[in-house]
Amino acid sequence: MFFKNKVVWITGASSGIGEALTYEFARQGGSLIISSNQQSELEKVKEECIELGAECFIQFLDVTKIDEMQSITDSLINQFGRIDVLVNNAGISQRSLVVETPLDVDRKIMEIDYFGTIALTKTVLPYMIKNGGGYIAATSSISGKFGFPLRSAYAAAKHALHGFFETLRSEVYQHNIKVLIAFPGRIKTDISLHALTKDGTPHGKMDDGQNYGISAEKCAKQYVNAIRKDKKEVLIGASELLMVYIHKFIPRLFYKLARKINPT
Repeated sequence: MFFKNKVVWITGASSGIGEALTYEFARQGGSLIISSNQQSELEKVKEECIELGAECFIQFLDVTKIDEMQSITDSLINQFGRIDVLVNNAGISQRSLVVETPLDVDRKIMEIDYFGTIALTKTVLPYMIKNGGGYIAATSSISGKFGFPLRSAYAAAKHALHGFFETLRSEVYQHNIKVLIAFPGRIKTDISLHALTKDGTPHGKMDDGQNYGISAEKCAKQYVNAIRKDKKEVLIGASELLMVYIHKFIPRLFYKLARKINPT
């Protein structure tokens, strides 16, 4: 019950990794605030959390509506007194070539995956400093470690997150605030179904790589365990994680493999 009496705010909590994280925190005693822009799905997640014996509060949140974030955070602080753990998990993926993707699609992905995430973090951070500590986690992707076909804007947003949260980690160390960046690989979720195509519409297909990925539940256990152990980064997945090391140590081989691997 490591998170007993700790207030944990999770975004993107209505499905996939976020939903699995919610249940894992619930099992470990956390008092939960769950957010996404899918109200009915959040209600289902809340019911499951209550069955697990956890307190759970729904806070509707559209991460593209940055101007609403401060008032939402202030309201939650007034209600709960503090945020001990913030898990920035909301996001959207991509399935389109650079040459065919209009800039407005790139901007939309950046707004959701990068600007929405850092904007929310900036509203919570002063409260954590005032309260003498906390934990901030961000869900990146192995695409935040290297570029990959059909993921240009997605990879760019995740690379940006990496730079932001590494910088944040060094700045808030003195305030007892810990920062984790999680890099999931292929996790069996619906992320490919909702990924944006060249015209901004959902991909609508379950990618083979996604379908054979590790479960969201297994991912969540490793993710939460990394928070407990105060890790700076955590890679989560299976054999696809080898590409991270190949990219780092044998870049010429990486570029050959990246051209041949089916990106869906």
